[in-house]
Amino acid sequence: MTTSARPTTTAAATRTALIAALRPGYRADLAEGTDRFFAARRTDCPWCGATDLRSRLRTSDLLQHKPGRFVLDECRSCGHIFQNPQLTSAGLEFYYRDFYDGLGEQRLGGVFGTRSRVYRRRAESVLPHAAGGLARWLDVGTGHGHFCESARGLFPNTAFDGLDLTEGVELARREGRVVRAFRGSFPELAPTLAGQYDVVSMFHYLEHCTDPHRELAAARQALGPSGLLLIEVPDPRSRYARLLGRWWLPWLQPQHLHLLPAVNLRRRLSELGFTVLLEQHGEPHDPVDLLAACWLLLDAVAPREDAAWLPGSPGRGRRLLRGTLFLAAAPVLLAAAALDRLLAPVAGHARLANAYRLLARLDVPQRIADGNPAAPSASPQDGCITNVW
Repeated sequence: MTTSARPTTTAAATRTALIAALRPGYRADLAEGTDRFFAARRTDCPWCGATDLRSRLRTSDLLQHKPGRFVLDECRSCGHIFQNPQLTSAGLEFYYRDFYDGLGEQRLGGVFGTRSRVYRRRAESVLPHAAGGLARWLDVGTGHGHFCESARGLFPNTAFDGLDLTEGVELARREGRVVRAFRGSFPELAPTLAGQYDVVSMFHYLEHCTDPHRELAAARQALGPSGLLLIEVPDPRSRYARLLGRWWLPWLQPQHLHLLPAVNLRRRLSELGFTVLLEQHGEPHDPVDLLAACWLLLDAVAPREDAAWLPGSPGRGRRLLRGTLFLAAAPVLLAAAALDRLLAPVAGHARLANAYRLLARLDVPQRIADGNPAAPSASPQDGCITNVW
């Protein structure tokens, strides 16, 4: 008993010490409030340029519980949903800090490392369109490269490269999950990668980007003739988005900056010279909506742990409240998980799917210039952080 408990105790003590060391820095960051983390509010849609906007959602950080309020606006003209005002580069750094790395690295690394079946199904969507073989594949927003590791089982003769803003991509190369690791902004790196790839994949990446138009143009540039672009993103037109409101996990504020309806993405890909070969809704659905909503609600009532950005560590009373609350809610959580699984086979047909996947082939010369006059002229931080979804 003592032997098995010691590592957990040591890990907890290490985490407590790390939180104590980080707390002064967070206090300094928050001394002047959170307003400086936001850019000016937009009056037009970053996707189509229309000015007919409405507020879709107001929420807080439901995962890390960092301070701040976030607004998602919807364009009445095209249906694009975007964070408004959007985080600045300083804001992105603050809210991403200790999510994928630092305090959050171990937790999320474990989550990503156990989704091999999901990664394999993503790769399988390319198989019917890869009869001639695939020499090189670039996974953008690769994180620690777990997708590449799984996909290699289906494409053993393909060289997988990874690109990400975080140091996770360098770990992926050291672990042998990718052949080449590129760290930085995809639009900035794309000219050096021009025409090199048979496939570019973006799994739950575009929604994190400050300017999706530039990311799609970068993908086009990196692809060779007849190259394939594989994209998976949350579906903002899922019925769960309205039914569950702020407790719908894929809203994921403040990290998801843009949520793209499938019709908008299809149209933009066509403008860039792509032909959409495949659109899937049921297949990429992750059956966690009801369970996640219940969990987020309970976690908001009784936050789970200490954190460096909180004024102080939770007292014994709050820890007791959390334990009691989750114990009492266990039947509800189990029922929600069961219902998620029960509805999963019909999620696509019932428009409950929380994500969609597009596979497109680059066929014809580009018909418009890279970029878009309706898109932001300069992003505070071009590129995207590792996906979580």
